[in-house]
Amino acid sequence: MENKLFGYPKFDNSGEMILTTYENEYNHMLMDIRVYEISEGSWKKFESDDEEIAVLLLNGNVEMKCDQGIMNCSRESVFLEGPYAAHVSCKHEIIITAVEKSKILVQKTKNSKNFESKIYTPKDALWKYSTQGCYGNVANRRVNTIFDHDIEPKSNMVLGEVLNDPGNWSGYLPHRHPQPECYYFLFDYPEGFGASFVGNEVFKSVNDSFSAIPGGELHPQVVAPGFQMYTCWMIRHLDNNPWLQADRCEDEKYIWLHNAKYDKNKNCFKK
Repeated sequence: MENKLFGYPKFDNSGEMILTTYENEYNHMLMDIRVYEISEGSWKKFESDDEEIAVLLLNGNVEMKCDQGIMNCSRESVFLEGPYAAHVSCKHEIIITAVEKSKILVQKTKNSKNFESKIYTPKDALWKYSTQGCYGNVANRRVNTIFDHDIEPKSNMVLGEVLNDPGNWSGYLPHRHPQPECYYFLFDYPEGFGASFVGNEVFKSVNDSFSAIPGGELHPQVVAPGFQMYTCWMIRHLDNNPWLQADRCEDEKYIWLHNAKYDKNKNCFKK
């Protein structure tokens, strides 16, 4: 089975949308990632004997329950409010009860290590602007990291979010890292779109689409003018080689842009 780099999944009749699994065309992500729509008053339980699990609220109003306790979590939109996410190790459970119709993302991977269960809140994962004002002021994005190797070193995953300003790039300068990464996209309007670059391939990103980026491939992305783009970014650590914030490896061909000067007369950047 040939590995695919991009997907356009759909919700089934039960409200489940499958992105990556250990067996499908995106198994090189080494993660099981799914999105669920949960109707008001219903609930879902997530637990595994050999996987760690993270459940991220995308929108709606839910009650999250894990070993840490019970928390009422409300998020009108990923474009307006920060994240709530529950994270547990294997043999521990997360129960999500929908107070109103809600949408959640579930990220899982194999991991036998035990760590403390936690519910992350917007205060734990603050939005910060990255590369603001750079490259002609068209790489403005807000980033949060819900958990990574520094926050939970026993986890095998990274979970975070990006908001692109309209018409702006992220993952720029083009960069790569050995660990596989999955991007899940949402837009503030249903007709919103962007472009996702995976190595030498380019794909149209739309609502609920996703990139499955193999380790070592360059992966910048851009959103069309007029639209905000949300990206949930999920990385799978490799054995004895976790992804670290300092591991960003930019393509050498573009590093000169860090110090480039803009020539107003020629309307271009100079090396």
